[in-house]
Amino acid sequence: MRRNRAGLAALSLPLSVGLLASCSQPAEQMDEDTLDDLSIASGTTGGVFYPVGGAMAEVINNEVEGVSASTEATAASAENMRLIGGGESEVAIVQGDTAYQAVHGEGDFEGDVQEAQVLTVLYPNVYHAVSLESIHEDQGFDCMSDVEGSRFSVGAPGSGNEIATDLLFQGLGMDFDDVDVQRYAYAETANALREGQLDAGSWVVGEGHASLLELEQTDPVHLIPMCEDEQSAVVDEHDFYTAHTIEGGTYETVEEDVETLALWNVVVVSPDFPEELAYDLLDALYENIDDINQVYEPGTEYHVPETMAESPVELHPAAVRYAEDNDIEIPEELTP
Repeated sequence: MRRNRAGLAALSLPLSVGLLASCSQPAEQMDEDTLDDLSIASGTTGGVFYPVGGAMAEVINNEVEGVSASTEATAASAENMRLIGGGESEVAIVQGDTAYQAVHGEGDFEGDVQEAQVLTVLYPNVYHAVSLESIHEDQGFDCMSDVEGSRFSVGAPGSGNEIATDLLFQGLGMDFDDVDVQRYAYAETANALREGQLDAGSWVVGEGHASLLELEQTDPVHLIPMCEDEQSAVVDEHDFYTAHTIEGGTYETVEEDVETLALWNVVVVSPDFPEELAYDLLDALYENIDDINQVYEPGTEYHVPETMAESPVELHPAAVRYAEDNDIEIPEELTP
C-alpha cells in the first residue's frame, strides 16, 4: 500500500519522466522530509522517454501528497547519468548499457564514475540498423558488418544511441574509423537517408518508433540484420545485451523477421535516495501503471515488477525490498 510519501514519479519503471526541478538537492543532502520537488531527467522531445516522463509526472502530481514533479527534456542517457551523479536530478531514465558503463567507469565514463543504483527496469530498447530498400539493393547490407565503409549515422553526439553503437561495433571487432561516421539524431538521420546523404544509421528505440513509421511512409526501409555469429559475438562481449528478433510486419515495409539485439531501459537514482520514499514511488507507480502504458503501449508487457531482475547494475535497497514483498527473485549480484 502507498505511504503517500513520494510519487511514483521518479522511478516508474515504464517510462520515467524527464524533469529537472530548479530546486533539486545534491545527492548528499537528500532527506525524505524535505525532498518534495523531484527532478526527473528524461530525454529528447522526439523520443519515448520524454512523453513517458510526462505521464509519470502527472501521476505523481495527482496521486502523491506533498511531492511534485515537472518534466524537462534532456540529451538522454549519458547526460542523465551525470545529472544523477552530480546531484542535479533525483531520478533519471537511461539505457542499461549507459548505466553499466557509468557505474563501472568504462567507455565515455572512463575516469568519470557516476554513483547510481537502479530503482526499476522499464521496457527494452531494440537496436535498429536502418537503411532504405533502394540503398540495400545497391550496397547489399545483408549482415551488420556489411556497413563497413558506408556513410553511417551512429546517433547524436553523447547520446545513448552513440554509446550502444560503439559497443556493438566493438563486439564485431570494428570501430567508428571503419565507417564514414556521422552523428545525427533520429529525424536528421531519416532526412539524410531520404536525400541520399547517408547509407544507414542506428536507432536504439522501442519497436514501432514513430520516426521509423514515418520514414517508411515515404521510403521502404531495410533493417540490417545481425547474422548469427555477429549476434553471439556482441552478447558474449557485453552481457547486458540480449539476442532479439524484430518480427516481420512490425514495420509495414519489412516482411521478414530481423535478428538484432535488445537492452533494457532503467530508472536510476543516487544510492543516497531515501529508501522509504523510493519504496513509495514504486508502490504508486505500479498502482497506476495503466496511466503510463497509455503513453507507450508497446511497453505494456514489460512494465511489471518482474523485470527488475533484468537490471544491468545493482538495485536500490527499496527496489530489492519491493521485489521481495512481491515474491520476485532477484539475482544476488544485483543486491546492494
